[in-house]
Amino acid sequence: MKITIITPRYAIAGVPLAQIRFAKAFAKKGYDVDLIIGYAERNFDFSSLKGVNVIFLKKPRVITMFFSICSYLRKFKPDIVFSAEDHLNAVLLFCAILVRSRAKISVSSRVTPFDTYSNKPFTKGWVLKYFIKLVINRANAVTCVSQDMVSQYKQIFKKTRHQCVYNIIKDADSEIKMKERVGDCWIIEKKFPIIIGAGSLVPWKGFPDLIMAVKEVNKTVSVRLIILGEGPFRGELENLINREGLAGIVRLLGYQDNPLKFYSNADVFVLSSYVEGLPNVLVEAMMCGCTPVATDCPTGPREVLQGGKYGYLVPMHDPKSMAVAIKKALRNPIPIQSLIEAVEPFSDEEVIRKYKRILQF
Repeated sequence: MKITIITPRYAIAGVPLAQIRFAKAFAKKGYDVDLIIGYAERNFDFSSLKGVNVIFLKKPRVITMFFSICSYLRKFKPDIVFSAEDHLNAVLLFCAILVRSRAKISVSSRVTPFDTYSNKPFTKGWVLKYFIKLVINRANAVTCVSQDMVSQYKQIFKKTRHQCVYNIIKDADSEIKMKERVGDCWIIEKKFPIIIGAGSLVPWKGFPDLIMAVKEVNKTVSVRLIILGEGPFRGELENLINREGLAGIVRLLGYQDNPLKFYSNADVFVLSSYVEGLPNVLVEAMMCGCTPVATDCPTGPREVLQGGKYGYLVPMHDPKSMAVAIKKALRNPIPIQSLIEAVEPFSDEEVIRKYKRILQF
């Protein structure tokens, strides 16, 4: 059976990394797997993807992938195609209709529809909304990465077949990465509890709130904050750290090939976002044994933490409440067995089992 997984562009980010884990999981089960990547800004090494045939289309925009996808479907005739992100989903479904592909197609939505669709006539979001309505019946499965997002799609489209299937986060490779050694001095010396945050350095990740929360925590408990990730907001965060006199307490370590080894050596992971799809980093940190503190933002954190059963939820834009939760997490960490239980729905075995049931293969 030939399985094809498509992602519009490759970067060190949630959607493409999730699609790669998906491809690896199917390959390990013996399927013939193609991974199609629309565009990558630089060369990446995919030699570790054993059993996965990686195809680069070199198309920087989703719409320019149209003819390549049509050609691929005609030539290789895959049995099942998995796509993620609504713009690509629409193009793939239209291609399948045009070439009369017999492939079973699963399309997955990864971000809130309120950021994708619009009711304003003739805007890009408005056109996409009506176009997806025309082609969506060609899909054999229509999924979202959180239950909250399914509810949002029902608000936008009223009648919809969206159902929740999580990303793969827990697999054999992740367990190996968790055990790698970290050379960071704070972690080696471990003189203070380590708080960690991770994500692109962009405004909606709420890192200023996390930094100010850690400043508040340090009034009574000495801790250290490590933030992993890179992005255009780095300068503003560096200025904030220096202005608040936190240079010896907060460090921005930039992009890390293996963030899991950092999570495994931290005490508390904080998700400070204002919006998410399903925050992979939160699940990864829990998998590594970190007690989670997360903003109750749309969508995902409340669902992952089961309303507070598996961690501490706090309001958005509220550093003081976040500081209180961090101190609670340090005093009363979530038991490791509970964290293992919480991340089981994100395992490769569970996610593939669910897709096999939905698509009947």
